[in-house]
Amino acid sequence: MLHVIAYDIGTTGVKTGLISIGETVELVADAYQGYDLYILENGGAEQDTDQWWSAMCETTRNLMKKSPVPPEKIDGISFCSQMQGLVLVNKDGKALRRPMSYMDQRARKEMKDCQGHGIQIAGVNVRMLLKSLRATHAASTSVKDPLWKYKWVQQNEPEIFAKVYKWLDVKEYLISRCTDRFIMTRDSAYSTFLYDTREGREGWNKALCRMYGVDPEHLPELIECTDIAGKLTAKAASELGLSPGICVYGGGGDATLIGVGAGCTKTGKTHVYSGTSGWIGTVIDRQVVDISSMIAGIVGAQKGRYNYFAEMETAGKCFQWVKEHLALDEIGVYLEKTNVAESTESLYESLYDYLSDTVKKIPAGAGGMIFTPWLHGNRCPFEDPNAAGMFFNIRIGTGKTEMIRAVLEGICFHLRWMLECEDKKVKTSRTIRFVGGGALSPVTCQMLSDITGRTVETVENTKDVGSIGAAILVAIGCGAIADFDHVEEYIPVKARYEPDPKTRDTYDRNYKVFRRLYQNNKENFTILNEGRSE
Repeated sequence: MLHVIAYDIGTTGVKTGLISIGETVELVADAYQGYDLYILENGGAEQDTDQWWSAMCETTRNLMKKSPVPPEKIDGISFCSQMQGLVLVNKDGKALRRPMSYMDQRARKEMKDCQGHGIQIAGVNVRMLLKSLRATHAASTSVKDPLWKYKWVQQNEPEIFAKVYKWLDVKEYLISRCTDRFIMTRDSAYSTFLYDTREGREGWNKALCRMYGVDPEHLPELIECTDIAGKLTAKAASELGLSPGICVYGGGGDATLIGVGAGCTKTGKTHVYSGTSGWIGTVIDRQVVDISSMIAGIVGAQKGRYNYFAEMETAGKCFQWVKEHLALDEIGVYLEKTNVAESTESLYESLYDYLSDTVKKIPAGAGGMIFTPWLHGNRCPFEDPNAAGMFFNIRIGTGKTEMIRAVLEGICFHLRWMLECEDKKVKTSRTIRFVGGGALSPVTCQMLSDITGRTVETVENTKDVGSIGAAILVAIGCGAIADFDHVEEYIPVKARYEPDPKTRDTYDRNYKVFRRLYQNNKENFTILNEGRSE
């Protein structure tokens, strides 16, 4: 039996899990602690490294207090982390400024100044685009990419930039805090758009560094996700409440490991994730890119395989918005004005469960109401930080319950849109694994099946698949699991949903309108939101 501490480093908190791997993967115990996300007036989004570390220490200590496994029996530490952050550190590993989150979008000027000249495709100079595509099979076309965060610090904070020793991503910073080593896994390196993916040339591409004005000395040593990054130092072990010398593995980003934790590791397997953000991922054996739809075959944990990845910025975050702004305390269906979240007699574990059960009573199509889930701009199939959410087709008989159902349907419509975009270049699977917080609701699972026309499968511990993926890397790295092709044997199916043909015409009609809403309102979004702070 293998015992792993896995840290799921999210946008708003860390979930620390003790995971045992034998014939199956079991989440033995877990602990959670939140931290701050600072949204700035200039479009910035930052976090605090000490808050990350404090949350890791607190949750680890709490976990081990209730764990049946003593610290000396822990076989490895691994990470599943938010990606495309920017943590700039000095030689001592100290962060020189607050990390810039993947949500940070203040570097529009730097991006435009660097590649927004001459003949362009997708807002990128053609020569630069082709050079990037040739080396990486992708290109940095989003203002939220870490390359532009780096350039923003370079241009706007020269005194800080002069002290930079290494450029790290989120988990790489935490690995350095655990081991005193500066490394980066290949999946994190790829997300910088400076990593050469060509066979025999894998590694940092110095020509791209020159083109973008990046100092190659800032780029750390590269390792595999299944490699040991180092051993837990005595200082870190004391703060975490663990034993020194535990092997700390490279781990991976959430985009890398959620598919692994879902059991989708073989070529052609597709998974759908709905958490704060949402995405479609399909395992492919060659790199494919679709610049027009903002989809790329990104580097993952497996050599020779890639994740054809399409992302939406806000998925489950939209449902959280519903809870906070439409439902909490005063939802129209609360006939007795009962706060379900606090009622001791409630049959529901949370307000989310109550909302999910409530929208089940509303027919498919939400009475013609449509919601666009672009609460923080969008990435795929169009990149537009100005895009926003809207409720379309409100009529006098429209109530809050229709609006809430429309939000869930809007998320699923956008997932269908990305799935169809993937089908233009690769073959997605007819049966898809649905994971993340959104997959906890049978109503949403059935809705996704109905809207996409696909069979939808769920798994146990669906909110913890990132941590499970991180633990599986340790198992593969130490030989407890032979290879990635055997992973699905450890991740059994919990439930299966088949599309209901009675809903198809209604959903196809609404989806057709949903697809038109962005193009018809693109200019309006620009007028209202260009340069506007959140």
